[in-house]
Amino acid sequence: MYTALTIAGSDSCGGAGIQADMKTMCAHGVYAMSAVTALTAQNTTGVTNILEVPPDFLMDQLDAVFTDITPDAVKIGMLSGIPIMQTVALKLVEYGAKHVVLDPVMVATSGSRLMRTDAAEFMMEELFPLAEIITPNIPEAEALTGMEIHGLSEMLVAGSLLYTKIRERKNLLKKDLKEQGVEAEIYPADTAVLIKGGHSINDANDLLFVERGSVLIQGERIDNPNTHGTGCTLSSAIACNLAKGMDVEQAVRRAKDYLAGALRSGLDLGHGSGPVDHMWNQRV
Repeated sequence: MYTALTIAGSDSCGGAGIQADMKTMCAHGVYAMSAVTALTAQNTTGVTNILEVPPDFLMDQLDAVFTDITPDAVKIGMLSGIPIMQTVALKLVEYGAKHVVLDPVMVATSGSRLMRTDAAEFMMEELFPLAEIITPNIPEAEALTGMEIHGLSEMLVAGSLLYTKIRERKNLLKKDLKEQGVEAEIYPADTAVLIKGGHSINDANDLLFVERGSVLIQGERIDNPNTHGTGCTLSSAIACNLAKGMDVEQAVRRAKDYLAGALRSGLDLGHGSGPVDHMWNQRV
């Protein structure tokens, strides 16, 4: 059986975070494991409280997983601050984690902020180079690049900028390691960037940036206001597909098909932006 680990925050309402990740993994027939980075009191209308997990305890969780059931892929979600990020980076390197999918969760669907403002730069410098793919949505891509994105042309610029910055940073880190006499390949050969269009620019088309250039990933526009946890769901589905041996583009396309089905199912729960139907494909 394929295995996957989610490193993310808990959503008490079950629509996002580790709950959404594990549902998605189970729906893909992948054995799901978790390392909790934060407890959140939230529902479909917003986040009312956040309790961060101490970095030492997160470290214990990661050690427990990696020393027993090695994950075939790792999905990273909510990382609220630098100490938590440092712990994750340390353990990913220590255990040589493969197929890392990083969803730079900064703001919840409800608008509640989930990452400290000083942490984004550290994430870009130290965690992005360890990932096989990062999956920012439009607001996250804007925060990471400092530019406004209104359509496909700006998505192209932002994605190219992020892809180039990650590549340059990775090359610098590899050079530093080589100068220290470390030859181990701890960084993936390429870090793809998926800029998700979604509801932010009124279509469902994404742009994938890989070594050979940009690829338009077209998606079905589904009229459903319940989008709580869609980013978590998509990135977890990508991780599952990578664990099964798919290449990045195929993993993204299959994940988008799965998410489209979860939205098309029309689940309607809660008083705000409700969750998608993670188990839709188990009832077909």
